Amino acid sequence: MKTTVFTKYHIAAGAKMAEFAGYNMPIEFTGINDEHLTVRERAGVFDVSHMGEIWVKGPKALALLQRITTNDVSKLVDGKVQYTCMPNGRCGIVDDLLVYRIDAETYLLVVNAANIEKDWNHICAEGKAFGMEAGHGKELYNASDEICQLAVQGPLAMKIVQKMCAEPVEEMEYYTFRKMPVAGCDAILSITGYTGSGGCEIYVANEDGEKLWKALWEAGEEFGLKNIGLGARDTLRLEKGFCLYGNDIDDTTSPIEAGLGWITKFAEGKDFIDRACMERQKAEGVTRKLVGFKLLDRGIPRHGYELAAPSGERMGVVTSGTMSPCLHIGVGMGYVRPEFAKPGTEIAVVIREKLLRAEVVRLPFV
Repeated sequence: MKTTVFTKYHIAAGAKMAEFAGYNMPIEFTGINDEHLTVRERAGVFDVSHMGEIWVKGPKALALLQRITTNDVSKLVDGKVQYTCMPNGRCGIVDDLLVYRIDAETYLLVVNAANIEKDWNHICAEGKAFGMEAGHGKELYNASDEICQLAVQGPLAMKIVQKMCAEPVEEMEYYTFRKMPVAGCDAILSITGYTGSGGCEIYVANEDGEKLWKALWEAGEEFGLKNIGLGARDTLRLEKGFCLYGNDIDDTTSPIEAGLGWITKFAEGKDFIDRACMERQKAEGVTRKLVGFKLLDRGIPRHGYELAAPSGERMGVVTSGTMSPCLHIGVGMGYVRPEFAKPGTEIAVVIREKLLRAEVVRLPFV
């Protein structure tokens, strides 16, 4: 199992550790509910060093990205970040990811930990058609094992991070980034995140990880900064209706089915993989749609539970589900037939062969 620069600190803090995407990662520290509410109300830090970082450079960089992603990368300017996904040639999704534009010929892709190898192989295969080479010093470079990353999230997060920065960062816009010193380390400071509670992600070289970690905790002490594990990361993103690859989206789901039409841009001259298929789905409709729902009866929806019409007819599965720490009710996401996708529609979650009533709602939940 791989470790991150910060693994020893998690173990010292008494974290419950488990394997995730090949890494020994902290699942929880003080408990998922406590950690969840800490991020909603104050600030918490996540070790997300397991995420992948892939560089795409050179005069063909934009053309390649326009081919392999659904969003319109040409709309990016220096310092902007874009959420997008990579189609797989079968109208499914290789991965969802972030694209950072450093300059017109330099882009950083941040991909899901479990998909690093798959994504890298896909990007390299497509890059060959553009004459792009892979490897150190080449146009395509997988830097995942060289970079560590901390996500500082919550309403007080940027007050903490500001203490480590010489220039003002608290008013940076959502989905922008800067290459700048943080705690004296060369860093990318990105106003992104997976919690919906504000904050940033900080990327530094592995050799600067310990310096960043110590400075962050010193800066965060007065604000009650806490360690947060992957368990609360999951409940936080679900309350905000953010998709998780492997649950809500995967190689068999299209972005149109998953409600990601907003990152699927049919721009003139953008001949991305699966464009024709997705245009057809948008025009003709799909046979299933990803929705958010809340339980009306008492219970907790879990990944893999069946979804049914009120009559009991099975029509889908729960892709993500939990007891919302903020709402104190069961909430989830899953695929249903289009006629059941409208907010306010009643559906059912099958739990131990019982039909528990649920209502389709607009996302986010909170």
